[in-house]
Amino acid sequence: MTFAQQLRDREQLVGYWITMDAPPATERIARAGYDYVVLDGQHGLIGYEGLLNGLLAIDAGGSTGLVRVEANDPTPIGRALDAGAAGVIVPLIDTADDVALAVRAAKYPPVGRRSFGPMRSALRFGPEPAKANAETVVLAMIETAQALANVEAICATPQLDGLYVGPVDLSLALGARYPGDPEIADAFEDAVARIAAAAATAGIAAGIHTFDGENANRRLKQGYSFATVSSDLSHLEAIAAEHLRVARG
Repeated sequence: MTFAQQLRDREQLVGYWITMDAPPATERIARAGYDYVVLDGQHGLIGYEGLLNGLLAIDAGGSTGLVRVEANDPTPIGRALDAGAAGVIVPLIDTADDVALAVRAAKYPPVGRRSFGPMRSALRFGPEPAKANAETVVLAMIETAQALANVEAICATPQLDGLYVGPVDLSLALGARYPGDPEIADAFEDAVARIAAAAATAGIAAGIHTFDGENANRRLKQGYSFATVSSDLSHLEAIAAEHLRVARG
């Protein structure tokens, strides 16, 4: 079964987030057993060559590569898919119209308007446009107040495969003074529950970024069908700091 089929069937999947342009490290993460690995093309430290090399590393590690593109624009969406990504996570979605634009950019005619140039994706998903359309996924980030208000309409957009919650931006949109602000914790949990329910009603996948395995497990039990665990840079810093603390007693 392909990744796209697993995601659309709302199988529980666990992924990892990559922000650094370090393909050997990315390959090791991919070999750890994660169902998918996301390369961050928006806030990560990765250019186009890094995305390409990162996708090669993920494939070598036996996982599935996704890309969080830099913008809801046909060029970065098409380039990520041409490089061999199995799907795109599209940031700063506010409305169903925004989702429709992303879908058109990611799908070949007659579904969309993706330009045909599968430089590497032809090796992964075949050169036939219909097959590529079927085997690549489009995920819309829910991270703004407007997106939350429109989440049910967003879920109803044809060809959208799932939602992806950006927890930090969503918390800021709800009035947080800083990430993890306890004053908006209840409002955030209400929003997270509403998003999961909207996706379930629409029959599409719901994913969320988390900061550790414990919280990923909690969100999966809550009804999210996929969850991403932390990131390479965050883990590198945390583990280095912990070893330093232990070494110094």
